[in-house]
Amino acid sequence: MEQIGTLSVIMRHPVKSLSGEQVNSTKLMAYGVYGDRSHALLEEGRYHTATQNSKMVGYSAAFDGEEPLEQYPRVLITAPDGRTFYWDEDTCLDEFQILAGKPLKKEVYSPSLVPLGAIEEEHLLIVNEASVKALEKETGKTIDWRRFRPNLVVSLKDDIPFSEEHLAGIKLAIGSAEVEIVKPCERCSIINIDPSSTAIDPLVLKTVYQKHGNKFGMYAAVRKPGVITVGDKILVLE
Repeated sequence: MEQIGTLSVIMRHPVKSLSGEQVNSTKLMAYGVYGDRSHALLEEGRYHTATQNSKMVGYSAAFDGEEPLEQYPRVLITAPDGRTFYWDEDTCLDEFQILAGKPLKKEVYSPSLVPLGAIEEEHLLIVNEASVKALEKETGKTIDWRRFRPNLVVSLKDDIPFSEEHLAGIKLAIGSAEVEIVKPCERCSIINIDPSSTAIDPLVLKTVYQKHGNKFGMYAAVRKPGVITVGDKILVLE
């Protein structure tokens, strides 16, 4: 099998629209990274996201423990001012209802199945390091890849920006898992939000729209669950 790259970063977002956590190794489930977008805030039955409230990105969420298949470990949330609280505490809902200025509800999915919708259009979102660097040149600004909310950040051997778009339909082996690259990701205003400061910079989406047809990163589907680890080779399956 031909090696076309290396897995540089694994990113999980336990709570939809909050910033997430980098992990060194994790299970790749049938629905994507273990626990990704498994917890969500709902507003009148719809997902309450950073599209409505960019301040959500200033909060980060991480699992506090291992990755059992029976139930998730507790989700620890860190506020922009450094305060911490758990998802299952009353403080959590109070915090986000104040932030939203309206009533919200909490939703938690099973470790065995997080539905599409919570995880956008496909199981995984993959971003190529070379494409991020190219976007920095196009905007003249430093770009934090976290604003694109990927699950996997990859370093492809050719180091050619946007070469990942030519992988559509290709099946890849990463660790003991297998995935299929499906299609480019059409972007929305969330990529304008700086994940550190939550400041809005419209130039990011404007550049992606004007120069790349409003697409950045690739969606992928899990074809065989397994374990993936930072540093894994990315191999093309015959």
